[in-house]
Amino acid sequence: MKKKSFLLTTILLLTLSMVLAACGGGTDKKEGGGAEGGEKPKFISIVTGGTGGTYYPLGGSFASIVQDATGIDTNAETSGASAENMNTLKDGKAEIAFSQTDIASYAKNGELMFEGSKVENVQAIGTLYPETIQIVTTKKSGITSVADLKGKKVSIGAPGSGTAANAQQILEVHGITFDDIQRQDLSFDESVAGIQDGTIDAAFVTAGTPTGAVEGLSATTEVVILPIEQDKIDELLGKYPFYIQDEVPSGTYGLASAVPTVAVQAMLVVRDDLSEDVVYDITKAIFENLNKVTHAKGALISAEKALNGVGIEVHPGAQKYYDEKGIKAE
Repeated sequence: MKKKSFLLTTILLLTLSMVLAACGGGTDKKEGGGAEGGEKPKFISIVTGGTGGTYYPLGGSFASIVQDATGIDTNAETSGASAENMNTLKDGKAEIAFSQTDIASYAKNGELMFEGSKVENVQAIGTLYPETIQIVTTKKSGITSVADLKGKKVSIGAPGSGTAANAQQILEVHGITFDDIQRQDLSFDESVAGIQDGTIDAAFVTAGTPTGAVEGLSATTEVVILPIEQDKIDELLGKYPFYIQDEVPSGTYGLASAVPTVAVQAMLVVRDDLSEDVVYDITKAIFENLNKVTHAKGALISAEKALNGVGIEVHPGAQKYYDEKGIKAE
């Protein structure tokens, strides 16, 4: 009887030790981020922006592409855009996010809205296209310049978005602060609705052009995009080198001529605990299926430009794809 009891105990202990050994395996992380192997996730969430911007429709296209190519269930979710997205990745509530390049840099360095709250668990997949800063109003408002915004009701973007930082910096080079305007914190859709019903006078919109919400406004009223004069552009670029010179092309929103302005860049960022293999597959899927992107901005996206102006460390999985293609930052 004692022999049987001893034998049964030994078998149980051996079985338990094998289970514990199997559970302790895990995924080894490579130095510098990104697990080299790693289990493929069952679900990936891409956080984007508001429904009236560019991130959301692009995110929908990317989600379909990634799901078809990798077999991972992938979903695009609306959000408050860049700054909120970086915090969402920090909290582990999504895997991939759209962000402006400047906001991703602030997050990694703990600057501005991220002071004392660095986002350290993110790396870049790559940049996508220019994010044009559009200062939107209407002809009937009588506003024709940035200086005219003093004392007006002006939306600087949704709480948590990167648009507020752009608004602050552009107003700054014009000698204007948020105290000089009647500040409103509204999403693009809310901003357009406010302009339309007269509850606000103007709005900052940082998004690829044409922006859906502004297109909708132009269908009902004559839209004006306020120009940024060249000397102010030069001052802005000198002080904040993540900006590039840009314009809103003639014909956009019915504009009679091109409007000079500035832009940052849209980029995709990813949590650094996604494996190298998974991020490689995601990067490859997106850049090799851009013909499936229906939004007009798809024509501006290419792997060849994806390392330009990234500003933060590139995930090893994305870097592996660029290395295979011989792509380097210009």
